[in-house]
Amino acid sequence: MLAQPASPGSDLSVSSMLERAQVDSFLVSRDGKMMCEWHAAGVERSDPHLVFSISKSIAALIAGILEDQGALDPETPVGDIVPEMRGSAYGDAIVRHLLDMRVSLDFDESYLSQDAYARYRRAMAWNPSVGDDSETAGMLAFLRTLDKAGYPHGGDHAYLSPNSDMLGIVLERASGERFSDLCARLLWEPLEATADAFITVDNLGAPRTAGGMSLRPHDLHALGQMLLDGGIGPRGRIVSERWLKDMQTAGDADAWARGTQADFLAHGRYRSNWYQVGGDSDAFLAAGIHGQFLYCDPATNTVIVCASSQHEPQSDGLDQQMLRMFAALAAAA
Repeated sequence: MLAQPASPGSDLSVSSMLERAQVDSFLVSRDGKMMCEWHAAGVERSDPHLVFSISKSIAALIAGILEDQGALDPETPVGDIVPEMRGSAYGDAIVRHLLDMRVSLDFDESYLSQDAYARYRRAMAWNPSVGDDSETAGMLAFLRTLDKAGYPHGGDHAYLSPNSDMLGIVLERASGERFSDLCARLLWEPLEATADAFITVDNLGAPRTAGGMSLRPHDLHALGQMLLDGGIGPRGRIVSERWLKDMQTAGDADAWARGTQADFLAHGRYRSNWYQVGGDSDAFLAAGIHGQFLYCDPATNTVIVCASSQHEPQSDGLDQQMLRMFAALAAAA
C-alpha cells in the first residue's frame, strides 16, 4: 500500500506523500482489520498526538449522546444554559448553531494573526499573557466579549473555533460534569481505549474543546470504526443510529457552498462538527490544522487516521492532495 500511487495520476507514492505532508502516524483499516500502519522516525505507536480540531468532532459526539439521554436539547438558546452569555453574540444562538458552525460571530479565524486570534490563544493559556489581567480571566470571559456579525444566526457556514469552546462549556453546564469526565464515561471507557486522552484547560479549568485534545492514533481509529459500525463499540451502543444518520445526511449543502470552507470540499456539507464529502461519496471526516484527519468511508468500511506535525497550520493544496489520497486508498484498500 505504501508503494502505490498516492492517487490516480499522481507521481508520488503513498510513503512519499506521507513524508511530504510531515505525517507522524498513519493507519488504514478495512472491515476493522489494519491494512497499513506507518510511523515516522522517532514516533512510537503508543505516543499521544495533539489532534487540534478533531477535538470539535469528539465534543459533538458527547453532545449527541447527552441529547439521546435527554440531558441536552440542541434547540435551546446558549444563554438559557450559560446565563453569563446573555447579551453576548452567543446569548440567543442555539446549541445547534454551535454544532453546525452557523453562529453570527465577529471573529477572524486567522491562525497566525497577532490580533483577535492571538488574544483567543492567550485566553486559553496557549500563548503567554502580555500583561493584561483580562487575558488571565479564562475562556468564558473571552467568549463574553465577542459580538455578532452583520447577519443572523443560522445563516451560511462560518467555521469559527470559539463556537466549539462555547460548546464545551455548554456540555459541562448541561450535564453538571467536567468534560474530561464526560468523555471518559460516555466515550473512552465504552470504546475500551488503550490509554487516557488529554485535554487542555484554561487557567480556570474550562476545556479547550475546539482543539485541545491529545490521544493515541489507535484510539482515534477505534472511534472511527465505532461510527462505521453504526455507533456500536466493544461494550454495546455508544452513539444512536438516529444521531449518526443526522450527522451524515442532514448538513445544508447550500449553506456550505456559500460558506467559508467551500474550497475544502467541493460538494461538502457540515453537520454536528463533522464534514461530509458529498457528491457521489458517503464518506465523512473530522479534520484539524497541521494535518490531522479521521476519514471514514461507509461504502468500503475503511477508516484512515492521519496525525501530522505540518509546519504551517493550513495548506489548501496539501489538504486536497491528502483527501484525494484517502479516497483512492479507501477504494483500493
